[in-house]
Parts: sequence; structure tokens; C-alpha cells
Amino acid sequence: MKQTPGWQAIEQWLGAKGLAPFAFQEEAWEHYLQGRSGLVNAPTGFGKTFSLFLGTVIRWINENPEDYRRRTGNGLRLMWITPLRALAKDIGRAMEEALRELSVPWAVGIRSGDTPVSVREKQKRNMPEVLIITPESLHILLAQKEYPKRFEHLETIVADEWHELLGSKRGVMTELGISRLRGLRPELRIWGISATIGNLDEALDVLLGNQPGERVIVRADVRKAIEVESILPDEIEKYPWAGHMGLRLLHKVIPVIMESNTTLLFTNTRGQSEIWYHQILKECPELAGAIALHHGSIDAELRIWVEEALHTGVLKLVVCTSSLDLGVDFRPVDTVIQVGSPKGVARFLQRAGRSGHRPDAVSRIWFLPTHSLELVEAAALKDAMAENLIESRMPVILAFDVLLQYLMTLGVSEGFNPEEIKKEVQSTFCFREMTDEEWTWCLAFLVSGGEALQVYDEYHKLHLVGDRYYCTSKQQAMRHRLHIGTIVSDAMLKVRYLAGGYVGVIEEYFISRLTPGDSFRLSGHNLEFVMIKDMTVLVRKSKSKKSIVPSWNGGRMPLSANLGKMLRRKFHEAMSGQAREPEIAILQPLFELQQLLSHIPAENELLMEQIQTEDGYHLFVYPFEGRLVHEVMAMLLAWRISRRHPITFSIAMNDYGFELLSDQPIPVDDTNADELFSLENLTADLQSSVNATEMARRKFRDISVIAGLVFQGYPGKSKANRHLQSSASLLFKVFEDYDAQNMLVRQAYNEAFFYQMEEVRLRDMLERIGNSKIVITFPQRLTPFCFPIKVDSLREELTSEKLEDRIKKMTLWQ
Repeated sequence: MKQTPGWQAIEQWLGAKGLAPFAFQEEAWEHYLQGRSGLVNAPTGFGKTFSLFLGTVIRWINENPEDYRRRTGNGLRLMWITPLRALAKDIGRAMEEALRELSVPWAVGIRSGDTPVSVREKQKRNMPEVLIITPESLHILLAQKEYPKRFEHLETIVADEWHELLGSKRGVMTELGISRLRGLRPELRIWGISATIGNLDEALDVLLGNQPGERVIVRADVRKAIEVESILPDEIEKYPWAGHMGLRLLHKVIPVIMESNTTLLFTNTRGQSEIWYHQILKECPELAGAIALHHGSIDAELRIWVEEALHTGVLKLVVCTSSLDLGVDFRPVDTVIQVGSPKGVARFLQRAGRSGHRPDAVSRIWFLPTHSLELVEAAALKDAMAENLIESRMPVILAFDVLLQYLMTLGVSEGFNPEEIKKEVQSTFCFREMTDEEWTWCLAFLVSGGEALQVYDEYHKLHLVGDRYYCTSKQQAMRHRLHIGTIVSDAMLKVRYLAGGYVGVIEEYFISRLTPGDSFRLSGHNLEFVMIKDMTVLVRKSKSKKSIVPSWNGGRMPLSANLGKMLRRKFHEAMSGQAREPEIAILQPLFELQQLLSHIPAENELLMEQIQTEDGYHLFVYPFEGRLVHEVMAMLLAWRISRRHPITFSIAMNDYGFELLSDQPIPVDDTNADELFSLENLTADLQSSVNATEMARRKFRDISVIAGLVFQGYPGKSKANRHLQSSASLLFKVFEDYDAQNMLVRQAYNEAFFYQMEEVRLRDMLERIGNSKIVITFPQRLTPFCFPIKVDSLREELTSEKLEDRIKKMTLWQ
């Protein structure tokens, strides 16, 4: 292989730059050239892109050694699927530079939601040799007439950042898209690129499905040097609460920013990023022009400008969210600051890798806690990284809403033969367990609307013509093409100045709470709300010193199972005196107070605290399993207690534990605690304790949009969110009453149990507690562990009293 013209050309090109390929890159090229498919796993900044892209170039040069420098217009050869638009531009830039220097006149195209219509039309007439595309845009291509012609020369598909797509319905879209292209081109080589995840072998199986032939995982035997530093407070909070510490440490953040060339400051929510941007600019006005904001609700043009400015080193600081998480190569970035816990090991590693984006460079990340106990998470993250304890991504199974959308996509283009497509669909990991009856139901549902909707013509979407299903309605075809995709968010409204110029987008539910004259922040600007006109929020600049920071839905990320495990270990080490990290050492006063008032649980213990205050009787429980699991566990525990003794509870929770509050003593002690955490009758008890129907109804809203049952409106005339919800709720009730076998309703219940309730993780937790010792204490006042949960419950209460004032009163009880 190494003596072939292509390989020699690549080695000479790299040698002229004083470089040589990594061993894993050469291994990937060899596997690729021998016709295999597989997955490349390597740290950020080590050239994962070139491990596959250059393999396709070597093959091309080998096949055309005499005229590869002259051959143009060769049709689409390589399709590169990426989950992120910003990533597409960066990859395209790197590919074009390499092709230019190698004198290979291939064209590199990008196709995403940001691609102008004129460029898309040009691509349809003459496909580039390399097309970088999002999963949604791939399906839009499949929805076009004569789509098979555009793929007749396709040789390779690469799914970049596959760990990000895996475990989501966008990943299912990718699986289905690959199955169709493999049906057109059986000899396709399919590869994925992935950062380290806990289930790498399964990730490969999901990517390739039942594809025949040898499959490989290429693992890079290299370690990325990562330096983690925590920003420690001068004085520790003995009664911590979320958000209280963060901005108070700004004076320690500024020197880190000033001493670095370029810094990315990551926050976990868009609202936090707006607050930090304003506070830093207020503290350091000299950064004006060198600081920028980047998150998903900022206007696309501004986001693109920020990304370009990062590449060129114009910006000194960008305050951002997960919008810059993935493998974009911003080489000037040498420092990352993480505000608050990232709630997962993989996410922390991903963000750390944004700095020092070169093989020989050190990635530097600073951890800034927003309350004292988050310092324990910092120590836990360090241990988890040292042990390479990375989270798994669970693949999505039997997503029938995505399948219905996909079949409609094929129906609006060239139509499809049901037997041919069934084999392709069942070759995917997602649908390999799909029965013939379920397939028949999907076809019947698209043809007639099922038992409940068959009298309505608008649900008769496909028609059997000969042996193929087609969509014959031009209106339905147009509607479908407009809403291909699986990302269903709350209705977003564009924000525009009265005088012209877009600012960004905002969720409808937030704007609905404002009255004209109210001020809010977006994209780093202080804005005054004027009115809503034609689904656009009209604003003017505001000079008000008080403005509301939007809180977007879905802002809080739950604690991962791996990080929860490491947290329990860290608390055990703190209690036994084994911990040596500076983050733990500074928390000794807090731990001493917790131990004095109550107890610090060991790794094999579950702590429960019963406390009486002027609010009533509190039961605090600390499983350290994350907010979502705790919410369900709290409802389950409340139901099991009330079944024995009639009692009413209010519930609060955070990532460490949860609270049950009642106006009467809570009957929990050593005699019955074990029963409360029993696995016996868990499914039945969950259905009784949790409003499963309401959870399923909310899941069904997204499912109905993806499946095409609810039309979201035309561009610029989107339906209001409440209309979507009411339409979906009506359909849910109709199906429940008149179509008992409806698989979309069944899917809604499954998603509610497995994703929202995290039933599997809940079972694992109960099994762990069953093998642990339950410790019940009766503190005379609130403890450092329960204080943050209590503060979170105060945030949810409607009152005219300021939160800070209420917390001061609460500390006086101590």
C-alpha cells in the first residue's frame, strides 16, 4: 500500500511540511484501501479528519495516476455527514487547503440549512466531489426527484462526530439515509469518526447495521495532555446554593482571560451566557470589540462572524454554550473556562479539547464552581478522566415517527417499493427488531391515517401505484419538504429592530410573559419589547439598567451516571480522610459542619435526613443520580409512603438529592426504609405514582410533529406553540380512544419511561441502594447538603419577596 502513487503523494506532501502521518492514520488508510468499513477513535486535535479524507484521496490518485491533476466534474465521491453547521465550514476549509496543495482539483461543497438556494441549485446540476452535509439536508436530497442520479458515483460515506448523533433521532435519520444509499450503491465504504465513548463497539454496530463484510475500529494509541485547574474561592460557603458563587469569582476569572491569547468561556445555558457576557464587559470595558457571544439563539450571520473571528485570532474571549462543543478547530484558543459543572465526563473532555487543538499542544481548562459542592464534582471529573470513565450513548430503538417521515420523504421523490425498502430499513440497528406487522401498520397509517383518521383526506398521504408508493399531492409534498428533520423545539420567534436588522431568535413562551416596555437581553444587547407582528418580535435598544435574562426551556443538564458514581466515591474519600485534592481540602469546613449536623454518606450508604422547620416536615434523600432520576424517585417514594399513611407532599430536587415536604410528620424510619426503595412492583408503582399519561402526551407532541401529523406552518407563518400542543393533545386522545394499536402512542409511553423517567437508571439505582446501608439522621437544622435543594424549591415559588432575602431568613433559622 505504501508504494502506491497516492500514498507516496500524501507522504511527500506531509514531508514538505515537516510532518509525518500518525500510526492510526496509516492504519485507517490501509483498512479503507482494502475495502473495509469501520470507526476511527482518536483524541481531539490529532487529525481524525485526515485519517479518512486522505484515504479517499489516495484511492483517487491510485485509480487515476496519470491525470488526477486534470480531472474535474467527477461526480459525488465522498459524502461527509456532520451534526453541526459550524463544523462543516471548518472541515471544508481544511479539505480545500489539502486538495489545493496536492493539486487535486476536487470541489468541496457544503449543504446545510445555511446554504443559499442558488448554491443548492448549482449542486443539483453538478455535484461536487466532496459534499459536507447535515442529516437533515441528506434527507432533503432524498426528497428530490431523480435523487439516485446524484449518488451514482458515490464511493464513501463518513459520519463525523458519530458519538453526538448516536443516541438521538438525528442518528436514526443518518442510519436510514445510509441504508438507502447502500441500497443504491452496495459497495459503499461507510466510516464513522468518534471521540471516546463507553460503548464504542455498539456505536460501530449502530453505524453499519447489518452491512456485510469486515468491520474495524481504529483506535489512536495517543493521549491528549489536559490540564485541569479549579478556580477556588477565598472563603467557602458552608451553606451553598446554585449560582451564588459563580459571578463572585469574576475577579479571579479576568486574569485568566487576560493572560491567554484566546479563551472560550462555556456556560451550560444560554441565559447564563448572556449574564456572563454583560458582567465581563461591565468589569472590563476595554474588551469591547474583543469579546463575543455565541449560542443557538443568536442570528446565524453573527454566529458565522464569531467563528471566523475565532479562526483569525481577532477575538480574545467568546462566551458560549454547547454551540461550540464539537470538533471545530479554533487554533488561537489556548484556554477554556467551564462555568458550573458540565454534568458529564465526555462533555468536559469535549470542551477541554477546544483549546490546544494540535497534537503537541496542551489543552487547558479552568473549572469555575457556581456553588461550593461543585468543587467535589471538579475532583470527581479529574478522577474520571484519569480512569477514562466515559459515558455511553444509548442508541434509539424503533423510532416509528422518524420512519414515517422517512417513508414520506421517499414517497415525495421517486416513490418506493415496499419490499425493497423494508429490507433496507430492517438492516439498520434502530429497526432490526421491527416486525412485519409493525411495517404493515406504518404503510397503512401513511395510506389511510389508521383506524381513527381514515375519514380525513389530509391523512391519506401515500398511494400505491403499481408496486410503488407515491405521494401524489403537490401541497402535501411541499409541506413535507419544509419540515424534514427531528429537532423539535418550542416555537421560536425572530427578534428584529424596529429600524431593521435581526438580533436573533427567542422562544415564544418567554415573550408571551412580557408587556410592551419591558427590557430583556439577547445576543449581548439590552432590548425593549415593543410588539409582536407577523411572528416577529419588534424591539428597540433599551437604556434600562434592569433587564430580564431569558431562560430557555431545557436549560438544565442532568448529572451523568458515571459522574454520579465518582461523586459518591469522592464524598466517601472526604469522610475517611483519603482525599488529597485542593478542591476537597478547601471544603473541609463544609464537610465538618455536615458531619456535625448529620452525616457524610460512604460509597455504600444512602443518606436520608429528617428535619422540622417552620415550613413543615422535610425528608431529604441523597442518591447522587441526577435531577431526572430524582424527580421520578421522589414521586415514587411519595406515592409509596402515602399508600401506607394518607399524606400530601410537595417535591423539590437537584442533581444530588431530593426533598419531600409535608405539614405532618413523615413516617419513614429504619423499619420501613428498605421497602420504600424496593424493586418489587416497580413498573406498576411508577405508573401509579407518575402521571405517565401526561408525560406521554407531552412526548407525543414532538412525535406527532416528526411523523408529520401536525403541520408546523409555512416559513414566516409558523403555528404558535400552544396551537401545536393542542393539536397534538387532541390527536393523542383520539388515538387513545379509537386506535388502541397506534404505534405512535405506544412510542410516546416508551419514550416517557426510558428517556424522561430514565427507568433503566432508576432500576440500577434501586438495586445499588438495596445492596447499601440506609442511614437516617434527624438534624436540628438545615445541613450543607440539603440547603441547595431547599433554595431550588424557593426558586419555584411565586412570591414578591426577593430570593436573596428569603435565603437570608433561612440562614437565620440555623
